Amino acid sequence: MKAKVLVTRALFPEALERLNATFEVDYNPEDRALPPEEIAARLAGKDGAITLLSDRIDAAALAGAAGLKAVCNVAVGYNNYDLAAITAAGVMATNTPGVLDDTTADTAWALLLASARRIVAADRWVRDGQWQGWKFHDGWFGQDVHHATLGILGMGRIGRAVARRASGFSMRVIYHNRQRLEPGQEAACAATWVDKATLLRDSDFLVLMLPYSPATHHAIGAAELAAMKPSAHLINVARGGIVDDNALIDALGNGRLAGAGLDVFENEPALDPRFAGLSNVVLTPHIGSSSRATRLAMAMCAVDNLVAALAGQRPPNLLNPAVLGA
Repeated sequence: MKAKVLVTRALFPEALERLNATFEVDYNPEDRALPPEEIAARLAGKDGAITLLSDRIDAAALAGAAGLKAVCNVAVGYNNYDLAAITAAGVMATNTPGVLDDTTADTAWALLLASARRIVAADRWVRDGQWQGWKFHDGWFGQDVHHATLGILGMGRIGRAVARRASGFSMRVIYHNRQRLEPGQEAACAATWVDKATLLRDSDFLVLMLPYSPATHHAIGAAELAAMKPSAHLINVARGGIVDDNALIDALGNGRLAGAGLDVFENEPALDPRFAGLSNVVLTPHIGSSSRATRLAMAMCAVDNLVAALAGQRPPNLLNPAVLGA
């Protein structure tokens, strides 16, 4: 008999074709997040699952899924997984690292440039018919990116991809990370390690690349924002919750911070409505990895993980090797 798997949300036909060739698939074709009780009910009797970052997999979700062997997230982040509960249940958990690094780094740069040069507000000005012709003192002064200081908080694969792109703008790159990079990695992205206080103080543009966890909750709050330059811009393409949105709204609203580019938010998609009233913030709907090629690669990576796990092999991107006794 074929193994039974759950796919919690609309996926690419190419990925489904591979799954259907090997497994009996319970597929949610709607691009909607399943409520927790439905996820729990549909995991019962399944051998594996393909999940997305909107799906919370915890002890409650696993309570009736005694035969479950693997849950495979179509995302590099896995804060939607209670990894301790998944491991305690003897279930393998995987993610999709690597395939989205460059696409997400591109998004970070798009937000950085848009925030620095006030692109969204200027676009709205033109569309509203308010442009009356070119002026030397036009009121649209932005901030130069070239030769500025780029700070990166969290220097994993995506952070390093962001750093490498800075060379084209002749930027100074500084970073803070729990562990300093190897000298060769630092040289490859021309980045210098600094402590967090120096990072906050010196960055003209601060890009956040931290994974979300209780330890990184509100890593950027009122105190950190107060330590930054009033001319600085904050860019977050990592996860909501790393930034205290309330403190950021206050800083942007009172001129304590020049601008921000945000792809992620606390409690998304329930965006704090005060963001919409600010002209110095660029807002995108968690599209950091959103190119078709990258999202397809993510889906295929998750399928690879699931196929390996249900074949009795170690998945390529296993998050909890303790479940195998490793």
